[in-house]
Amino acid sequence: MRRSRWWALPCAALVLSGVAPAAAAGPAAEQVRDGRSQPVFTAEPVRETVWVETGLDGDGDGVVDRVAADVVRPSGTDQPVPVIMDASPYYSCCGRGNESELKTYDEQGRPVGFPLFYDNYFVPRGYATVLVDLAGTNRSEGCVDVGGPSDITSAKAVVDWLNGRAPGFDAPSGGGQVDAGWSTGNVGMIGKSYDGTIANGVAATGVEGLRTIVPIGAISSWYDYYRSDGVSFGFDPAGLARTVEEGGRPDCGPAKQELTDGAPANGDVTPLWTERDYAPDADKTTASVFAVHGLGDLNVKTVQLGQWWDALAAHDVPRKLWLSQTGHVDPFDFRRTEWVDTLHRWFDRWLLDVDNGIDEEPAASVERAPDVWADEPTWSGELAENTVLHPREDGLGPQPQPGGTASFTDDPSLDEYDWAAAPDQPSPARALFSTAPLSRDVRVAGTGSVTVTATPSTPTAHLSAMLVDYGPATTRDYLGRGEGIRTLETESCWGENRPGDDACYRDTEATTRDVDFEIISRGWADLANHESLSQEKPLEPGKPVTMTFRLATTDHVLPAGHRLALIIGGTDSAFIVAPGQPGEIGLDLNATSVTLPVVGGLPAVTSAGTAKPTVRPGHVPPRPDVQLNRD
Repeated sequence: MRRSRWWALPCAALVLSGVAPAAAAGPAAEQVRDGRSQPVFTAEPVRETVWVETGLDGDGDGVVDRVAADVVRPSGTDQPVPVIMDASPYYSCCGRGNESELKTYDEQGRPVGFPLFYDNYFVPRGYATVLVDLAGTNRSEGCVDVGGPSDITSAKAVVDWLNGRAPGFDAPSGGGQVDAGWSTGNVGMIGKSYDGTIANGVAATGVEGLRTIVPIGAISSWYDYYRSDGVSFGFDPAGLARTVEEGGRPDCGPAKQELTDGAPANGDVTPLWTERDYAPDADKTTASVFAVHGLGDLNVKTVQLGQWWDALAAHDVPRKLWLSQTGHVDPFDFRRTEWVDTLHRWFDRWLLDVDNGIDEEPAASVERAPDVWADEPTWSGELAENTVLHPREDGLGPQPQPGGTASFTDDPSLDEYDWAAAPDQPSPARALFSTAPLSRDVRVAGTGSVTVTATPSTPTAHLSAMLVDYGPATTRDYLGRGEGIRTLETESCWGENRPGDDACYRDTEATTRDVDFEIISRGWADLANHESLSQEKPLEPGKPVTMTFRLATTDHVLPAGHRLALIIGGTDSAFIVAPGQPGEIGLDLNATSVTLPVVGGLPAVTSAGTAKPTVRPGHVPPRPDVQLNRD
C-alpha cells in the first residue's frame, strides 16, 4: 500500500475459549525443549512451487485461475509439519520488509530467495513456509481486486490445498497434480499491511485448518483505508491494483473498471466496500489472533485495528495485542528480539500444540515511551468506559453549555498541524476546546467518536476532528522518514543462511522527537452523509444538521499537568479532499460532544479536573516531515 506522500476478555490471561487445538500429529520429542521447538531439521530443505486452483476465472479466459504457492519445508523426515503462510501481492512489484526483499528463482524457475526471516528461522524448527502470490500478481493467474473475493479466495484456496480440499499442480497450466501430504493441515497466516489484511479476510471466512493469524498494521475495512464517513482520502483501489499488477494485465481491465465504478469519489459506502469489510464476519473466525499495530500509523489507520479487535472480542476469539508508538512498521524492526521469541512461542502453541504457557502471559503489551513497554492481562481498551465531554466557550468539560456557539471557515490550504499550533491564539479556521491542566493521569484507550450539530453556509461541508495532548513529551518520531525507526549498518541473523536466501537483516534503533503537543486521534466526515453513509444529501445552507463520526482508535496516557483538547475544523489538507464549496460552519455547542473511551470513566476525568481551561503559550515544534509509506 503505497502513497507518494511522503486487544482479551475479563480474565487474567489470554482467552482461549472458542478454539480448541486441532487433532494433529504432535512434534517429535527431540523437536521441543524448554517449551520451544528446536532447530533440529538441518538438511537442505525442499523448495518447490505448487499452482493451486482457486475455482475463479478472474481474467475471463475461460480457464480456472491458479495461484503460485512457493513452498520451503524440512527434508529428510516423514513427520507432517504445520505451515506458516504469507499471502501477498508484493513479491515482485514492491518487496517485503524493511529491506524490500523480492522473491528470487533459479534458472529452472524453482524458488530460492524467500523474503523475510520466516523460512530461515522456522523451517529448521519443523515448520513449512508458504509464500503465496495473490491472484493477478507475480506468477499467479487471475486479477487483483484489492481485498475482494479474488484476493481472499486465492489465499483461502491454498489453505484448502494444505488440508486436501483443493487441487494443486506442478505447472501453471496442465501439469501433474500435487498433494500436500507433508502438511498437518495446521496453518498460521502472517503479514504486514496488505498481507495481514488478507489474513484477516481469510480468517473471516472461517476456513477449516487456519489455526492462527498474525496481522501487522492490517486493514479490516477497505472503505476506511480509502474513505472516512463520507469523505475521500484522495486515492482509489484501482491505482493499487495497477501497482501490484506491475502496470496492469490486459485481461484485467474489467476487474479494474469494477473497482473504479464501485468506489465513487464522493465517499459513499457501496456494495464494493461492504464486501471488503471483514469485521461483520468476525463471528466466523475460528483462528486465534495476534494483532500488532502502530499507534502512529497514518497509512493503515488505527481504526482498522480497533473495529476488528472489538468484533473479535464480542465473539470471544482468542487474541493477543501489541501496540507500538511507531507508524507503519513491522515489530521485527522495532522490538526484534522480543518479537521473534514471542512469535516463536505463539506459533508453537497454535500450530504445534506445545503447552508453553504463552496463554497465561499478559494479553496486551503497549509502548508507553520509546522502547518502554507496559504489559497488562487484558487490554484496557476493552475495559474503558465511554465518557462524554462537551465543548464549551470556556473549554471542554462534562457539562454542555446551553446557548453556546462557535464557528470557523474551511480553509483547504491548512491541515491539522496548522490548527493545533499556537493553541492560545484564536484562529478563523478551527474551533479549539481544552481542559484545564489535569491534576492526575488520564488514559484514553479504544475508539471514540464526535457528535456535531453544525450549520453550513454552503451546500457542501467536510469536517475534521482531532484529540490533542498539550504538554511536553518525548515520543517515537513516527512522522519522520523511518516512522519511528532508523536503519543501522550492522546486521543480526535469525535462522539458517542458505545460498541465495540470507537470514541476516540490518538492525534498527528508535528515533525520537521532543514535542509540546501530540495529536492522539483523528476523524473526518462529509456532513452531507449525516443521514446515511451510503447516500449523501445536498446540504441546505443555514440549516443545522447533526452527525456522529468516528475517531481513530488510540491508547494514550495524558500525564498530570497536560491538557486534553478537541479541535474541530473543515478540510484537513494532510488527509482529505476538499468539498466543492468550502464555507463557514457554525457549531451548536449544546448539541456537540466527544465520546472518549476513558479507563475509569467519567470519575477519572472529573477527578483530574476540567475547569477553567487555558493553554499557556509555549514553543511550537516545527512541522513534522510527514512521509506516509503506503507499503
